[in-house]
Amino acid sequence: MLSIILSGHGGFATGLEKAMKQILGEQEQFIAIDFPETSSTALLTAQFEEAIGALDESEDLVFLTDLLGGTPFRVASTMALEKPGREVITGINLQLLLEMVLERDGLSSKEFRLQALECGHRGLTSLVDEMGRYRETQAVEEGI
Repeated sequence: MLSIILSGHGGFATGLEKAMKQILGEQEQFIAIDFPETSSTALLTAQFEEAIGALDESEDLVFLTDLLGGTPFRVASTMALEKPGREVITGINLQLLLEMVLERDGLSSKEFRLQALECGHRGLTSLVDEMGRYRETQAVEEGI
């Protein structure tokens, strides 16, 4: 199973992890690492290294981060470039996390990345757009 390290500023990672567990239950090969105000790049790097050591990387590793260019993203990017089979995906939200945790079995890190990007684009929507889709579906079903 593909391993996942989730990280972000403040309590972002453990907050998403808690929400994920409420919906899906405990997940294997998954570690959440927060980056609070009191932390440092060196400490975060050490936490990532410890997490990597605790995970089974035989089926690749994906880093999920909150913000493009932020410290969790930069540390994850450095570590991803150290070894093939590692990917970094940023801009994570709960919908994307849930879908990808469920879909990760049997995916390579590259396949995971491609599917996550597609999922992320599909998942960003609005009430008006969804209502329009609902109306279009209803019209087709009613034979109009």
